[in-house]
Amino acid sequence: MAEETAESLGRARETSGSEKVVLSENEWREKLTPEQYHVLREKGTERPFTGALVNNHDDGFYHCAACGVPLFKSDTKFESGSGWPSFFDPITKDAVELHEDNAYGMRRVEVTCAKCGGHLGHVFPDGPGPTGQRYCINSASLEFEKK
Repeated sequence: MAEETAESLGRARETSGSEKVVLSENEWREKLTPEQYHVLREKGTERPFTGALVNNHDDGFYHCAACGVPLFKSDTKFESGSGWPSFFDPITKDAVELHEDNAYGMRRVEVTCAKCGGHLGHVFPDGPGPTGQRYCINSASLEFEKK
């Protein structure tokens, strides 16, 4: 069923030959801040409207805070009113992976980094054109590189 849900959103994919980043949990704890670790490794969520990038409007690129791979471009970011940075498309079709998430009695689609498996957020089918998708991403899972 996870494949069907991800496919229905048009983003089911496998990574394209790039090596995965694999670290022990102790190595992740050393590399990441406590908040980043909670979000990226424990599938946590920052409180809405508190993330450092929610109101960022600069031109540039959003990278995975865990492994540095580019995930989103600023020209796909939009104001969703959700309290988290929202994008209508990843930077490339294989930058992220989607997984069915039935935690907390909700049916959602989780977004993870394809390179390191870090939890980024969730995607919903209520975004603007051209994709109609809203990638609702935690600021703590991202680092911004200004153009």
